[in-house]
Amino acid sequence: MKLNKQNLNRLAPEVVLPAYALGDTRQGIAHIGVGGFHRAHQAFYTDALMNTGEGLDWAICGVGLRAEDRRARDDLKDQDYLFTLFELGDSDATEVRVIGALRDMLLAEDDARALIDKLASPEIRIVSLTITEGGYCIDDSNGEFMAYLPQIQHDLAHPDTPKTVFGFLCAALARRRAAGTVAFTLMSCDNLPHNGAVTRKALLAFAALLDSELRDWIDANVSFPNAMVDRITPMTSTRHRLQLADQHGLDDAWPVVCEPFVQWVLEDKFVNGRPAWEKVGVQFTDDVTPYEEMKIKLLNGSHLALTYLGFLKGYRFVHETMNDPLFVRYIHAYMDLDVTPQLAPVPGIDLSEYKNTLVARFSNQAIADQLERVCSDGSSKFPKFTVPTINRLIAEGRETKRAALVVAAWALYLKGVDENGETYSIADPRAAFCQALVVDDVLIAQRLLAVEEIFGTAIARSPEFVAAFEWCCNSLREVGVSRTLERVLA
Repeated sequence: MKLNKQNLNRLAPEVVLPAYALGDTRQGIAHIGVGGFHRAHQAFYTDALMNTGEGLDWAICGVGLRAEDRRARDDLKDQDYLFTLFELGDSDATEVRVIGALRDMLLAEDDARALIDKLASPEIRIVSLTITEGGYCIDDSNGEFMAYLPQIQHDLAHPDTPKTVFGFLCAALARRRAAGTVAFTLMSCDNLPHNGAVTRKALLAFAALLDSELRDWIDANVSFPNAMVDRITPMTSTRHRLQLADQHGLDDAWPVVCEPFVQWVLEDKFVNGRPAWEKVGVQFTDDVTPYEEMKIKLLNGSHLALTYLGFLKGYRFVHETMNDPLFVRYIHAYMDLDVTPQLAPVPGIDLSEYKNTLVARFSNQAIADQLERVCSDGSSKFPKFTVPTINRLIAEGRETKRAALVVAAWALYLKGVDENGETYSIADPRAAFCQALVVDDVLIAQRLLAVEEIFGTAIARSPEFVAAFEWCCNSLREVGVSRTLERVLA
């Protein structure tokens, strides 16, 4: 049965449907960067609130700024912007739910003016973002906004026909300011430390170059809540679509697959209202920092520790690595010995239990989370997820070999061939640049670790870390992943 509004009441009885009439909803949120994670997380929570009879004025209008967003828009439009949340746990399908919170999607390349109109309209009170870690254009080596990027320069020169997220946001906020319309809250849902503060820094830096008075108005009127977001959401595969069709008779062009676990810890800093998400499990707090540090260093950091080693070994799914006892021992050691001593107490969280939950989540066979997904954009992920842990280990004079192995695995992964001789492409906007750094085995440490926008300055200046990194690289080349893990764990 094709998923659309007309067929909703003809779907299989186990498919959970929206408990509200789609026609009763009104848009209150614009979300830039509609992908799997947004749909399994923010859209899921908003739909859950609507199912209680509340929040019907907080429906979401999706926004696509990239040419590749067209297929997603077309797939969603063809099914009245409905999609299936296909939740998979150890018992296989734990829930199949149709989400109705997304009610439209606009593409920048179709009509930039219409998109600015939408963002400037009084009905939009929150603009949210999932634009990836690298989408904020902040140089990790110095924390400065990268105004020199060609797309940023284009938007500064052509503010009425922008291409970037910052250009569109400033065009809309300038319109709201001129019309006397209340500003919106700008809410990042990306996996990066202090995502709200990063968003604020980037937008104010762009606005200052465009119009200093607009910059001051944004500073005084827009809020930027920090958030910790968490739900493992693999790329939707053909296998997932066929599984949904075979098991539940549902034809969805773009379902979203996710694990049962979901968490959202959010600072309650909204300037123009917000949905009552706390009624459906969102935790509001005055300070998200301890939750954020825990999640980014333990979950995201451990994901990176697994992913490049697993890919070099020849595995292609996260659960495959967790079926290997050596990887499980290594992840436990990395979390317990390297990361946990760096974490402050987290209110309401038992860290031992949290780490055990992470191992169980990584081991989820049903969602078939692709290592390729976790491997992607390593040059943007390392500065956020791994480098802070390494810097602290260096500063405290502690053992660095386990953490050095994460970086060494990435260095060898960048060569594009695993230890079985299988070749693959590198999914990273800076792939060519990064691959050029690892061409000469003798000079890898000098060239790779010296890239300050990825590794900062302390790592290349630490003789102990450089030696550990070189040892790990040599071991991976000479004896492979498994034997290297045995050596490190010994």
